[in-house]
Amino acid sequence: MQINAEILFANDGQLTKNQLVKQFVNNQSGGHSSFVLEGKQVVVLKDKQWKSLDDIRNIAGEVSRDLSAQKVQTATISAEQLEQKWLSADEAVTAFVEGWHLGAYHFDRYQSKKANPITVLEIKDADQAAVKAGVVRAEAMKFSRDLMNELSDVLNPQTYPKVLKDYFKGTKVKVDVLGKKEIEERQMNGVLTVCRGSKYEPSFVEMTLQTDASKPLVALVGKGVTYDSGGISLKGGRDDSDMRMDMGGSAAVCGAMSLLAYSDAKVNVVALIPMVENTPGPEAVMPGEVIQYKNGISVQVGNTDAEGRLILADGLIRAEELGAEYTVDIATLTGAVVSALGTEVGGVFGDEELAFKMKKIGDQNGDFIWPLPLVDVYEESLDSAYADCNNISSMSEAGAITAGLFLRKFAPKKNWLHVDMAGVMDKQKTKGYYTKSATGYGARLLADYTTSLK
Repeated sequence: MQINAEILFANDGQLTKNQLVKQFVNNQSGGHSSFVLEGKQVVVLKDKQWKSLDDIRNIAGEVSRDLSAQKVQTATISAEQLEQKWLSADEAVTAFVEGWHLGAYHFDRYQSKKANPITVLEIKDADQAAVKAGVVRAEAMKFSRDLMNELSDVLNPQTYPKVLKDYFKGTKVKVDVLGKKEIEERQMNGVLTVCRGSKYEPSFVEMTLQTDASKPLVALVGKGVTYDSGGISLKGGRDDSDMRMDMGGSAAVCGAMSLLAYSDAKVNVVALIPMVENTPGPEAVMPGEVIQYKNGISVQVGNTDAEGRLILADGLIRAEELGAEYTVDIATLTGAVVSALGTEVGGVFGDEELAFKMKKIGDQNGDFIWPLPLVDVYEESLDSAYADCNNISSMSEAGAITAGLFLRKFAPKKNWLHVDMAGVMDKQKTKGYYTKSATGYGARLLADYTTSLK
């Protein structure tokens, strides 16, 4: 038997006229309740004004997940109802659809018991362009989540490029893959150094999407460390399985390209992804070795677990070679940013005006971010007696800042931002439109930032 549900607000007339139902709804602790009323299943959303679009995404995600678990096939809500709770009907519809599809997300390909199919959502009298926008945004974020959740023996520097080629086949995104020989020819010595301990050869992926050549070229550089053991400077955590998510920056870049491609955005953008695995081995880089970069800077490897910045440096050099007018690098870079901002907000460094622009974008799209400073006086903590600089700081604090200062040495001289997403790469519990594990953070942030640039 097919089960259908109608989504109503608590102030709906067919609810308020029944005092018992009204009292039942008010006594529920969550943001919604589900029950049978006059022979049909209804989902009642509490009567409160939404303060942000993320409030809409969160309640939609909760309802979607609950109805899918109950094996409800379809659910309906009216665009008019959503408009009454938000200034813009289209924005409310897009946010609701986005949250709906993300809330029921599951990565269950390795589990014998599969999740129930997502409940089909119908929004009556909605602008279909607004509905499509919500679906596209959700799918881009789900793609990022899938990449981050995938096992490191499945998604590695050799297989990752093929995944991207398959995903973007049929779109306007052009995917070029550099193998080890070409990486050597390009003198991407950070990438070559970090990968030495792994059985997998490195890759460097360049994805271009040019739908409007008059737009400024935007370079999105994502850290693609498919597993980070720390190398010779081995990590010692109780459970390091989430270090397969150390390619979260690259997942954000890939999700952004998906969103831009499938929304037919008018952009001129290139994604640059260095892909390596950081493991110990007979050939692994040893602490104390020196890397000579293509731009002339030499770097002493003080700690092999500070590997992300070593490969991002090559990506930033490449962005400048391509003549990018705006550059953003994004990475699960430091534990220090988690100490500074916790697990709900990413950190952004670089051009102050652009950083605050990005913050406002994140406030709207749910990829929350906060500008942090690059303190010039801390740069001396990166000094090395053997090279131009060290890849780690001699300070015991301000690790996120000094990592940003390191990257600044390789970044284009103008319009550069660095995003540290280490604290927001995953969730430890299911809530709102997030499920436990990878978040897909950064896909919306980078895409919306790119489209905002004129």
